[in-house]
Amino acid sequence: MKTVKMEHVIEFEEKKSKFIGYIKPILSKEEAEKFIRDIKEKHKDATHNCSAYRININGQEYFKVDDDGEPSGTAGKPMGDILMYTDITNVVIVATRYFGGIKLGAGGLVRAYAKTAKLAINEAEIIDFVDKIDIMLEIPYEKIGDLERMFIEHGAENIEKSFLERVIYKLRIKKDFMDIIKKIDYINII
Repeated sequence: MKTVKMEHVIEFEEKKSKFIGYIKPILSKEEAEKFIRDIKEKHKDATHNCSAYRININGQEYFKVDDDGEPSGTAGKPMGDILMYTDITNVVIVATRYFGGIKLGAGGLVRAYAKTAKLAINEAEIIDFVDKIDIMLEIPYEKIGDLERMFIEHGAENIEKSFLERVIYKLRIKKDFMDIIKKIDYINII
């Protein structure tokens, strides 16, 4: 399986319409839907915020496209087709369009939304999918330096960090890194 390496944003203009493409690697339908809601909120004044996502969770595939008011099949479907063609999964794409006054026609819309997906995917870089999980850890303050080096070494993504009686980390890690964490006696998995 393939996915994209990072979250990314692209922009281009097509016959005076401004297209902004947002792409993000994800691990759940909820994460995809939240990302779409966040972009729609950010661009409430946009003419359209069309989307597509494809997720594979334990062999179960979820695929959804949304034209967000564009003519049926001219926005979400072309972006979804690009996801299928490039064979990437665990990714969400949102294409924001600000209408520039010149109608693109059905074919022009299909080309523009497909272009948005292609550019976003290329910029976000296609990589092999590595199954990851989200975990919460509680560690003593004196071990922060050692553990943060280990987190970087194993490609852990820091989602959130809180400083309470002990340090609480919410991380996204590769599943095989969990075996290493379980062997460290001063880490509490929450």
